[in-house]
Amino acid sequence: MTASDIPQGFEPHTRKSPLTDPWEPLYSKRTDKAVIIGLRLAKPHTNARGMIHGGLIAALADGAMGHSCAHVMGGVSSLVTIGLAVDFVGTAEVGQWLAVESEVVKTGRTICFAQSLIKADDAVIARANATFRVVPKKEPVP
Repeated sequence: MTASDIPQGFEPHTRKSPLTDPWEPLYSKRTDKAVIIGLRLAKPHTNARGMIHGGLIAALADGAMGHSCAHVMGGVSSLVTIGLAVDFVGTAEVGQWLAVESEVVKTGRTICFAQSLIKADDAVIARANATFRVVPKKEPVP
């Protein structure tokens, strides 16, 4: 994959997770109001029928919405997903650019709400919404 394969403004995603390690490389783009996560779809992102796996879409949407809530809240809290819903309205093919575009609906002291559109080459293939519990950040263990 070359830099020209990645849309402008996206950089390697720095928030790593054991769950998403097999899906690398992941990219993200920060705006004032969200963290957009994207990737170029490949065979490891597919199910047994060769279609993009719904679990990939759900996990990336959950991550993008959670990162977006944390970003809007200034990064001072951690968030734990307490509710997640995904509606699949289309599919995507290997080679397409998948982007999870989130919007923070409301933040509070204990709860944050977000929604997202998941797009393959700018065509909506899913929508998601999530509710997160705001929890204090744990201090790193020395």
